[in-house]
Amino acid sequence: MHVQVNSQHVPGSVELHEWVGATVEERLERFDDFLTRVEVHISDENAQKAGADDKRCQIEARPKGHQAISVTHKAETLQLAVEGAADKMQHALEHLMGKLDSRVLSAGELNDPLQDEPPQSVKDAMLEEEFLQKQDARGKE
Repeated sequence: MHVQVNSQHVPGSVELHEWVGATVEERLERFDDFLTRVEVHISDENAQKAGADDKRCQIEARPKGHQAISVTHKAETLQLAVEGAADKMQHALEHLMGKLDSRVLSAGELNDPLQDEPPQSVKDAMLEEEFLQKQDARGKE
């Protein structure tokens, strides 16, 4: 999974980008095989002015073979915004995975149709018995 961090109106130091990338990657690591790329956009909506919930984090995840999923979280601090958005993305991906699992189960794709089949020796005996019954029925005609 590749995590790309973009910042707007936030001093984008290397340490900040590494911390944001590591935080998001840690939270979403169990979906690593399912995701191709994750984009994180952090911003200060009021630029240099102070304000309640003016730090914003948007995370866009791109699951393999599906449309992108996007979540946003606003908070007083950048740390809370990033952690809140990462939590929301984790829940969104769990929800998507749950829907995919239930879709596969309801379609029966996970059930092996051969699992309920009798072993080959039983099938052979049943065919032989059926063959002998038909032969007997023909002989009586």
